[in-house]
Amino acid sequence: MFAVIKTGGKQYRVETDDVIRIERIAGEAGDDVAFDNVLMLSADGDTTVGAPLVDGATVVGTLMEQARDKKIIVFKKKRRKNYRRRNGHRQELSIVRITDISAPGAKKTAAKKTATKKTAVKKAPKEEAPAAEVAAESTES
Repeated sequence: MFAVIKTGGKQYRVETDDVIRIERIAGEAGDDVAFDNVLMLSADGDTTVGAPLVDGATVVGTLMEQARDKKIIVFKKKRRKNYRRRNGHRQELSIVRITDISAPGAKKTAAKKTATKKTAVKKAPKEEAPAAEVAAESTES
């Protein structure tokens, strides 16, 4: 299974356990990162191409390191004009290991949401019971 994701203005073809070097994203080493901009998803010969994104598909990775790329030299010159400029640049990078590619229709998160809703509904009747006891005590007086 592989996916094509978009991050930092570039597109990357990733598979599970791939290590990619992308433009810096927020976080520290060991943090989990989710990429929601999935452009294409392919599993067992079944390919899904988004328009522009595949709905519900996510790619999850672990941030391994924040690093800097090698220095590149930017040199500008205009001949016969005595114009020369030398500048350097080091790109900030994040190194990410892809841990999971989830296809659309994954109901893991939906199941957790419904479980929390049922819990909230069960708590409401418990709160009404003390109010009924207070009303019963006031009628006895």
